[in-house]
Amino acid sequence: MRSIKDKYETQIKDRDDTIDRLKDMKARLSTKMVGETLEQHCETEFNRVRSMAFPRAYFEKDNDARTGSKGDFIFRDSDDAGTEIISIMFEMKNESDRTATKSRNEDFLKELDRDRAEKGCEYAVLVSLLEPDSELYNAGIVDVFHRYPKMYVVRPQFFLPMITLLRNAATNALKYKTELALVKAQNIDITQFESQLEMFKNGFAKNYDLASRNFQTAINEIDKSIDHLQKTKDALIGADRNLRLANDKAQDVTIKKLTRGNPTMAAKFAELESQVEAAE
Repeated sequence: MRSIKDKYETQIKDRDDTIDRLKDMKARLSTKMVGETLEQHCETEFNRVRSMAFPRAYFEKDNDARTGSKGDFIFRDSDDAGTEIISIMFEMKNESDRTATKSRNEDFLKELDRDRAEKGCEYAVLVSLLEPDSELYNAGIVDVFHRYPKMYVVRPQFFLPMITLLRNAATNALKYKTELALVKAQNIDITQFESQLEMFKNGFAKNYDLASRNFQTAINEIDKSIDHLQKTKDALIGADRNLRLANDKAQDVTIKKLTRGNPTMAAKFAELESQVEAAE
C-alpha cells in the first residue's frame, strides 16, 4: 500500500512541477510573445487541415501596414471559377498573467473593424484569450454586430469551426446570389425583349399610319382621276351624240329641202338637172 501511495505522490509531484514550469515559462514571456504564440497555434491548426478543408484558400500574415495598421491574418477563399466566396480579417490576442494592465476584448474591436474595411475583408474575427473568467466569451462564439458589422470574438478552440461556419454560409449565399443574378439577367432579357417588342409595335403603328395616309391619298387621287375620266367620258359621249345627230341631219339634206321656199335656187337646180339630162 505504501509503495502505491508513494507512486501516486510522485506522479502528483511531477504534475505540479510541470504546471509550475509552464506557468513560469508563460510568466517570462512578454505580451507580444504570448500573442505570437497564439498566432503560431492558429496558423499551425489551419495548415493542418488546409489541403483537405480549404484547398483553394489564402491564409497569410497581414504584412501591409501602409495605412498605419494591420491585422494578424487574412483568410480568403474562392470557388472553382476563381470567384471570391469569403474574406476574413483575423486578430489574435493574449496576455501574460504577470502583465500589469489587463486588456479587454472591447479594446481591440475598433481597430480590427478599421483593418477589415481597409483590407477589403467581409468579416472580422478576434481570436482571444483575454478576459478568461468571462462567461460570455467562454461560451464560445460571440457576435458583436451591435458594435461593429460582421464581427465575432471567439476562443482559440473555435478558430477552425468559425472559418468553416462562415465559409459554408458564404458558399450557400453565393449560390443564391448566382441564382438571383441569373433571374435578374432573365428579367433584363425579358425587359429588353418587351422593350424591343414595344419599339417594333410603335414603329409598325407609325409606318402603318403613314402607309394608310398615303394609301388614302392614292385612293383619293384615283377617285379624282375616275371623276375626271367620267367627266371626259360624259363629254365624249355628248360629243358623239351631237356628231351622230349632225350626221343624221347631213344625211337628211335633199335638193328639195334646200330649195324649198327659195325660187332662185330651185331654178338653178332645175337648170343644172336639164343640162345633165341633155348631155346624157
